[in-house]
Amino acid sequence: MCTVVPISLTVGANRIVPTIAIPHPLGNPALTPKDEYELRYKLVEKALEALETPVEGQKVFEV
Repeated sequence: MCTVVPISLTVGANRIVPTIAIPHPLGNPALTPKDEYELRYKLVEKALEALETPVEGQKVFEV
């Protein structure tokens, strides 16, 4: 999970899940608590999916 995908690509990460922003990678303080929970849940769910997915080379998992 990363906030700056080009850096992850440059260093050779094989599974990349983009997140929200550098100061708040797994959340958005402008959202209501319920909406932020749903956002975080969705991001973690995508990260777990990425770990379960066989990859060759690099892959960016869109959220």
